Amino acid sequence: MKNDRLYKIIVSAMLAALCCVATMLIRIPSPMNGYVNLGDAIVLICGWILGPIYGAAAAGVGSMLADIFAAYPHYAPGTLLIKASVAIIAYFLFKLLKHNKKQHTAIALAISGIAAELAMAVLYFFYASLILGKGWAAASSIPGNLAQGLVGVIVGSALYMLISKSKALPELFKE
Repeated sequence: MKNDRLYKIIVSAMLAALCCVATMLIRIPSPMNGYVNLGDAIVLICGWILGPIYGAAAAGVGSMLADIFAAYPHYAPGTLLIKASVAIIAYFLFKLLKHNKKQHTAIALAISGIAAELAMAVLYFFYASLILGKGWAAASSIPGNLAQGLVGVIVGSALYMLISKSKALPELFKE
C-alpha cells in the first residue's frame, strides 16, 4: 500500500479520539480520587494494534485530552507519558509472547495487559507522589488504578479478539 504511513496516522488519530471518548463517556467516580472508565481498554488496543510509536502517541494523546476536558489538567502531562508507556509495554510483551508461538492469543493479551496496567498503577503513584507532591497519600489511588487496569485488560482483550477475527484490520496492522 503506497500510503501506509498516512493510513497509520489516520487510524492513530481515530483511536486517540476513541480513547478520549471512552475515558470520558463512562466515568464511574471512585472514592480513590479518580474514576473507572473504558479508556484503558483503548490504550491497550492502541499498543497491540498500532505498535510502539503510533500506539504510544494515540494512547498518550487521547488519554491526556480526556484529563484536560474532564478538569484534571494537573494529571495531563503524567497521563501523556504513562498511557504511552502502557501502550509500549503492552505491545512489546504481546509481540514477545506471540513470537514464541507457545502462548494462545488470549493468554498473551492477558499477560501483556496485566503487566502494562501494573506499570500504570506504579507510574501514577510516583507521578502523584513526587510530581504532584502528595507523598505517601498517593498510595490511596493504587486500588482504584488497579481496578481501572483490570477493566481495561478484560474489555481490551475482548475487543482485540473481536477485531482480529473480523476483516476490520488490513494486512498493514497484522504480522
